[in-house]
Amino acid sequence: MTTYGSFPGTRPRRLRTTPAMRRMVAETRLHPADLILPAFVREGVSEPVPIEAMPGVVQHTRDSLKKAAAEAVAAGVSGIMLFGVPEESKKDAVGTAGTDPDGILQVALRDVRAEVGDDLLVMSDLCLDETTDHGHCGVLDEHGRVDNDATLERYAEMAQVQADAGAHVVGPSGMMDGQIGVIRDALDQIGREDVAILAYTVKYASAFYGPFREAVGSSLKGDRKTYQQDPANLRESLRELALDLEEGADMVMVKPAGPYLDILARVSDAVDVPVAAYQISGEYSMIEAAAEKGWIDRDRAIMESLTGIRRAGTRNILTYWATEVAQKLGRQ
Repeated sequence: MTTYGSFPGTRPRRLRTTPAMRRMVAETRLHPADLILPAFVREGVSEPVPIEAMPGVVQHTRDSLKKAAAEAVAAGVSGIMLFGVPEESKKDAVGTAGTDPDGILQVALRDVRAEVGDDLLVMSDLCLDETTDHGHCGVLDEHGRVDNDATLERYAEMAQVQADAGAHVVGPSGMMDGQIGVIRDALDQIGREDVAILAYTVKYASAFYGPFREAVGSSLKGDRKTYQQDPANLRESLRELALDLEEGADMVMVKPAGPYLDILARVSDAVDVPVAAYQISGEYSMIEAAAEKGWIDRDRAIMESLTGIRRAGTRNILTYWATEVAQKLGRQ
């Protein structure tokens, strides 16, 4: 007598049997076009400077930055987010180098646009922290506190200078109230309605920024808890999101990425604009350090971390592995 059926009757493992099967039924896929490469360019250096806390990442020279941009294009990466590191002597209380047409970030924007044209979205960090001698993201008042509205005036000027230098996209990261509206108005006033704004909408006061401070030569005194968000809060993030969209943000970002996947999912579900996430320096450095110790499989950990961020709902991921991962995806 033939017996039909057995327990269990439903076996999800049938869809995991081979690499081809797993690839066919994968719900989340990474693509080179999902990726954006953050890159640092340092004034006054003749060779790229390794960042000790971020193995494999450097502060570029102008020439090496152009090469990195060309490699990103060849790999299929969508964008490059530029951070300028001025000479220490050029930092001051109001971040003058950030609005100087010959400041390192503006020079780098022109260099990269000349190198890649429109083949790569050239994005610029719009913030004062790299150019101020106190390291804060804004202008300080007489009591040493960040003056929100005085800072907005500086951001407006920065947006115009960065647009003139060739930025396709500006990325306001300072978390000042009203920054998106002021920047949109400033760009429109000079006829640059074509320049998009990637809003750092959800940016937490995170411990994971540590290695980034070395990368940009930060002069920070104190912390940024009065303007970056409290890691304990969710509803606050959704309020910031609503304000940024009302003020004209074209895209929104969650930063950091990995520790805030729940926030990323909520933001993604709430909007109909592209959502980005920034896999920040600390996330990068933890994987690199653990892999160097032999504690984890580096390549698998990188892909798993990025897949998790993509699965949470982001359209684009800023990651220091952008070109490397895009090259690997292109070979699959």
